[in-house]
Amino acid sequence: MDTLGENPRGEHALALLGQPGPWTLDRLQSAAFDPAQPGFARLVPPLLAAFDALPAGDPRRARLKAPIERMRGWDTRWSADSVATTLGAFWGDELWNHAKAIEWDDSLSLYEHLDNLAGTAKLDLFEQAIARIKRDFGRWDVAWGEVNRFQRISSAIDHVYDDTRPSIPVPFTSARWGSLASFGASQRAGTKKWYGDNGNSFVAVVEFSPKGVRAKAVTAGGESGHQGSPHFNDQAERYASGNLREVYFYPGQLTGHIERTYRPGD
Repeated sequence: MDTLGENPRGEHALALLGQPGPWTLDRLQSAAFDPAQPGFARLVPPLLAAFDALPAGDPRRARLKAPIERMRGWDTRWSADSVATTLGAFWGDELWNHAKAIEWDDSLSLYEHLDNLAGTAKLDLFEQAIARIKRDFGRWDVAWGEVNRFQRISSAIDHVYDDTRPSIPVPFTSARWGSLASFGASQRAGTKKWYGDNGNSFVAVVEFSPKGVRAKAVTAGGESGHQGSPHFNDQAERYASGNLREVYFYPGQLTGHIERTYRPGD
């Protein structure tokens, strides 16, 4: 249906779902949080080639050596403790904004325009990304979990974010680069850290069998929208770690899990 072809997230899903063997509930849950990022797997090699092609006396060789080595050793998979994921995310931001700002042929996808971007331009934008990280965090070697955060401190629809208030690290990234677990985060008014408010808001894996239905699920933050409720933010850690909770379909499963009951008219 898309005349411009698969995006990196589609490529990732097809690669996983095309693998042989039976699909169990646990395997599907694991696939939903697979950390591969095909978009970066395609973009990083030209960046490294551009750096390696710099003349011996080019001052960028010294300036960029350490961050480039991080990228060279990166498997392009996200994780909370990965510095390379931070470098990739900031660099990806610069690439995306650059590609959107130039006049481009709409018969090609934006990803194809990124592929066609000269290696020197990719390197320049990588240097801009490093400058942003240093400006915001005081150093370039910042773990992704320090940057990418989930915060739910208000029941307001237009949420206000605050670097001084509690938040938790989220290891997965934007779907833009192929992550199946999607967390659309960015800097907010007055923040240095990135906070997400779009992407995976509800995740479920469901199994249908002759024995009945079984499912696991998680909701971003919690089931309740009321800030004073114990269920306002009690799923945040599960959300970030992909540790989905059991869904109770049958009366026997509810034993020990009921807080109160309600019947219409009570």
